[in-house]
Amino acid sequence: MSSKLTNEIDIVKASNSKINSVDFENLTFGNIFTDHMLICDFKEGKWQKPIIKQYEPFLIDPSAKVFHYGQAIFEGMKAYKDENDDVWMFRPDQNYERFNHSAARLAMPEVTEDIFIGGLHALLNLERDWVKKGKGNTLYIRPFMIAIGTGVIAQPSTQYRFMIILSPARAYYSGEVKVLIAEHYSRAANGGIGAAKAAGNYSAQFYPTKLANEKGFQQIIWTDDATHTKLEEAGTMNVFFRINDTLYTAPTSERILDGVTRKSLIDLAKREGINVEVRSVLVSELIDAAKDGSLKEIFGAGTAAVVNPIVGFSFQETYYELPKIENSYAIQLKEKLTNIQYKLAEDTFGWTVKV
Repeated sequence: MSSKLTNEIDIVKASNSKINSVDFENLTFGNIFTDHMLICDFKEGKWQKPIIKQYEPFLIDPSAKVFHYGQAIFEGMKAYKDENDDVWMFRPDQNYERFNHSAARLAMPEVTEDIFIGGLHALLNLERDWVKKGKGNTLYIRPFMIAIGTGVIAQPSTQYRFMIILSPARAYYSGEVKVLIAEHYSRAANGGIGAAKAAGNYSAQFYPTKLANEKGFQQIIWTDDATHTKLEEAGTMNVFFRINDTLYTAPTSERILDGVTRKSLIDLAKREGINVEVRSVLVSELIDAAKDGSLKEIFGAGTAAVVNPIVGFSFQETYYELPKIENSYAIQLKEKLTNIQYKLAEDTFGWTVKV
């Protein structure tokens, strides 16, 4: 995969940097953005020349199709800085492939490799001072594409805007996470867009998550839309269940996102000799395991949180507390994964890419 194509990108540097005004020790996730952003428009059937310019608002027509028909997709990635001040990305090829999978599903044009991957390298090179050293410090990367073609007729746009913005980040979640197992609402359905990182997938889950929050739960474990008997995802993350000493996670499908962290954890677990089964896990299995003590852990996995342990879950008004264990797979796997990402351990998989 190509990496540095900066000669194909116009760069207009911001006159002043805001980096010195940022408190990097007290960041709220996704609220602060770096000095520059990348923009590239698609029109007349082809991608135009990308430009990196100052991060700022831009004008868009009120009839832009993104507002009316929801053609909007995105990715979530991170950059890391090692002790030698080198900046690294983690498996960007996987995000690139998934982005174009999402684009195809929403009838949007696929972004070329030189714009997506080359743009990432150019933008990160320019903003490398925003990537701070030290485990826990990251630069969150948000590539996204919206339909900017005008008109309110219900059909795909002919014009699109691809962008990359960057946000310094630390921890995504804090405190204990308790989840509610969905019994009525669904995140996605067969034949739908659940496997795409489409903006509409997230807006649709805000309301049921709000209801769960009001009951004292931070997230929902989604179940299948047809029977609500199969466990699928946890909030905005893939989810793993440890029953005895085996890890279980649902297979990817039209309903379940192919998470980069998920697949990395599966490979890591197998390397460490942990038994992993990728199959549908039934709600009834989870309840039985919680009752007989064989349910040891539940944890979410995603780019933002990396690994997020879950302390308990509720189903049909009954709450099940998980045991506190010393040999937590969640903690072990998170440590091993982040050590690779921060170049503190050998990357035997070839996942890391130097900027």
